[in-house]
Amino acid sequence: MTDQDEIRVLAPTGVTGSGFLESSFEQGLSQKPHFIGADAGSTDPGPEFLGSGATAFPLAAIRRDLRLMMIGARKIKVPLMIGTAGTGGSNEQLETIAAMAKEIAATEGLSFKLALIHAEQEKDYLKKRLREGRIKPLSPAPEFNESVIDRSAHIVGMMGAEPWQRALESGADIILAGRSSDTAIFAAMPVMRGFPEGISWHMAKILECGAASVVQRRTPDCMFAWVRKDHFVVEAPDHTLRCTPQSIASHSLYENADPFKLVECSGTLDLTNSRYEAVSDRAVKVTGSEFIKAPRYTVKLEGAEKAGYMSILIGSVRDPFIIRQIDDWTARVTEKIHARVKMVFGDKLKPEDYLLNIRIYGKNGTMGPLEPVKEIRSHELCLIFEATAPTQEIANTIAGVIRHQALHLPIPEWSGLITAIACPYNQMERGAVYKFNVNHVIEPDSPTEMFPMSLYEVSGSNMKEIQP
Repeated sequence: MTDQDEIRVLAPTGVTGSGFLESSFEQGLSQKPHFIGADAGSTDPGPEFLGSGATAFPLAAIRRDLRLMMIGARKIKVPLMIGTAGTGGSNEQLETIAAMAKEIAATEGLSFKLALIHAEQEKDYLKKRLREGRIKPLSPAPEFNESVIDRSAHIVGMMGAEPWQRALESGADIILAGRSSDTAIFAAMPVMRGFPEGISWHMAKILECGAASVVQRRTPDCMFAWVRKDHFVVEAPDHTLRCTPQSIASHSLYENADPFKLVECSGTLDLTNSRYEAVSDRAVKVTGSEFIKAPRYTVKLEGAEKAGYMSILIGSVRDPFIIRQIDDWTARVTEKIHARVKMVFGDKLKPEDYLLNIRIYGKNGTMGPLEPVKEIRSHELCLIFEATAPTQEIANTIAGVIRHQALHLPIPEWSGLITAIACPYNQMERGAVYKFNVNHVIEPDSPTEMFPMSLYEVSGSNMKEIQP
């Protein structure tokens, strides 16, 4: 088939830094993809990484994957597209990954045109749009005002396909982007070249998770797709992995409230009429997917702010008398902790100034109040006490209070001094902790106005900015 009839796509992994087999990647390269795409971040690891600027995966692990992808893409001379760089996709994280790419280029002697697409939003811009009524809440959404904007460590916009298309049109060989819709990375080129949007976006939904949609994924690995005018076909390059109609269809349930409707900036992918057909014992053909254009283009906003500083204490309870009354015991220890904190700090620290939380693993530590099993069936419980306060020193002090109060809180069944919990460690500093503070969409004037792009010529250790 000609390039007008087919676009071939290689996704090395579900997230850069999680890894993939080199043998699978080499097999994918041999199938001559038109581009290589990879997600590199998410909100899945929580707000800490968007807030702090750190990466969820170790930098060494990210570098390993990025190096192989860069070398492979340059070997076959196709674009490499990596979105949500550095986990949260902030400017700081994008620059971290860009510096890594530059170092790899110098080490490996690579030359290419690099595009950096920024997704972090200027606070003045957000305030202007807020005053214009062009920032709308999703459900559920926290309060959002100018004070929230000012407090935020970082606020990013989740770009759609258009910023990627602009970078491709500029001739970029490697595109590193801030926060992006995972699917936009993979849908951008097919849509730009006139392939049906429903087919393109559905293919993108499958490939953005790498080999996650195979029958049994043993390890993070590659996925390959052939996009055509009325269908797409997916198959894992590793010959031991199988795709089936069920495994591909069920992937629409992954991370989606509605298994048939997936909302993007420019519209909604509709899988109501999608059909899945096995074309071999390892490959699946998908037809019938549609894309409904949105009446108004919107960009999802994500933000994080510092919630305070945390110290934690981990302990276990094996006493059956305490386990039988664990709810009453934790309620009483909570009262004791608050009372002792007041003794220590007086009026300098009010109850609303700090947060005390107790997680009980073996009872409802995973699901909390949603846990349907009410009877405790374990012979021991693990308790994690969390103290979050305005400073690390205060959090450490509260954690010290927690340790002593929890260690010796009496119960009616025992007399004298008891030891209630066993602690493998003393209290530990977690450091700064963050919370998500934005779950809104914004209505920009154009799909690219929020996502400025910089272009560079990279040759070995030399990197020179050029005009888009």
